Amino acid sequence: METIKKDIRALTKEQLREFFVAQGDKEFRGNQVYEWLWNKGAHKFEDMTNISKQTRLMLEENFVINHIEVDQMQRSNDGTIKNAVRLHDGLVVESVLIPTKKRTTACVSSQVGCSLDCKFCATSRLKRMRNLNPDEIFDQVVAIDKQSRLYFNKPLTNIVFMGMGEPLMNYNNVLKAIDKITSPEGLGMSPKRIVVSTSGVPKMIRKMADDEVKFGLAVSLHSAIDDIRTSIMPFNATFPLADLRAALEHWYAKTKHLITYEYVVWNGINDTKKDVEALIQFCKFAPSKVNLIEYNPIDDGEFQQADNAALDMYIAMLEANNITVTVRRSRGKDIDAACGQLANKS
Repeated sequence: METIKKDIRALTKEQLREFFVAQGDKEFRGNQVYEWLWNKGAHKFEDMTNISKQTRLMLEENFVINHIEVDQMQRSNDGTIKNAVRLHDGLVVESVLIPTKKRTTACVSSQVGCSLDCKFCATSRLKRMRNLNPDEIFDQVVAIDKQSRLYFNKPLTNIVFMGMGEPLMNYNNVLKAIDKITSPEGLGMSPKRIVVSTSGVPKMIRKMADDEVKFGLAVSLHSAIDDIRTSIMPFNATFPLADLRAALEHWYAKTKHLITYEYVVWNGINDTKKDVEALIQFCKFAPSKVNLIEYNPIDDGEFQQADNAALDMYIAMLEANNITVTVRRSRGKDIDAACGQLANKS
């Protein structure tokens, strides 16, 4: 009977060191293998060239490296790259590289499908199959960093958890992945360049604050009026705005980090003066900024981007109340790579 090999990246550095000692080898061999896995992004044992062939074969007999493969890559007219990423069990998620003059941003997935039910998002129509492991999240970043260097001549500068899935519903694995991404023994990126975007899970926002995380927080808000938010994001009935606001107050008190609200304005849904006034009230309890995001249709016609007059009203009223507001134009729309469009059409 064939023994099931363990994924070597599930081991801590300490466990790797102990494994080598148990094999009658030196402790530092564990450090070498760990460096190959997390700092150099090795996907094969044979690539670990400073380790003897015999040791590599022994690793091969005991372990696997469950790495991702970029199955398909699409390039948009605006330079955006979308990857269909195949996982070791054959499931597929999508990740996106968004280039601008000054930076390149990786938009990474945290779940296969999604745990939540936002009506305007294509990913929410896929049932949640499973959470991604820390190494699968890490691998998306490594792959996008390589593409950034290859196509745009610069290393990856920023990461947003805005791909498929609700990151806070896979909290432990997302945190472990960020730990590897920011560790000097991993990719050494600054946590200040990482943003975790959530639809708003109050209990987990409190936990993030208590864990004193160093990365940024963005909240996919879209309405500051409960019944409207529940109509477009039904889980809001379970996590109403009062709970979300209390959790965000706790977040700001603990971290002193500004909160970003992601907000799409739709025709006939949240495009009135009353909607803006509610948003202004919601923004006032902690320093925040609002990103007004261009909507990317997902074929059903129920949600239509509001006209420019509604956007102008939002901008004018927010600015009059000293709330920073930016308008984010869609990137990668022609390849279904824009916000809310990731649905594995491939």
